[in-house]
Amino acid sequence: MGDKAYILVLNGPNLNLLGKRQPEIYGSRTLDDILADLRSHFAARIRIADFQSNSEDRLITWIQDYGFDEHCLGIVLNAGAYTHTSLAIADAIAAVPAPVVEVHLSNIFARESVRHTSYIAPVCAGSISGFGEDSYFLAVEALLRKKHR
Repeated sequence: MGDKAYILVLNGPNLNLLGKRQPEIYGSRTLDDILADLRSHFAARIRIADFQSNSEDRLITWIQDYGFDEHCLGIVLNAGAYTHTSLAIADAIAAVPAPVVEVHLSNIFARESVRHTSYIAPVCAGSISGFGEDSYFLAVEALLRKKHR
């Protein structure tokens, strides 16, 4: 990613459908809208890199590739449904030195019981859910504050 510090924002399955998929839960804005707002809001402080994939193996590869990059200040990860199923993603997070903040648009604890368990939370620096797109902003801010401690 070059020699300038950045935060990586990773999005998992079905997040490419934001704005179309269940707007009563996930809102009406697209992932591109949220990412553009993140870049604009934090432009003076940090560069935002991002990827989205419906594929577990691609998410793991990005965590491994960027999680060891000395310029990566941290990873904001919305793993979508993989949050509740993927030990492989949890293992990748545990393997890298970059701090990872788990994010969710909806409050996963106010939803179906299957969504109450996160396999990635125990290996993340923190978890933020239920604040809609603000969950991403809170996660980036938390990583920036962590950098200065």
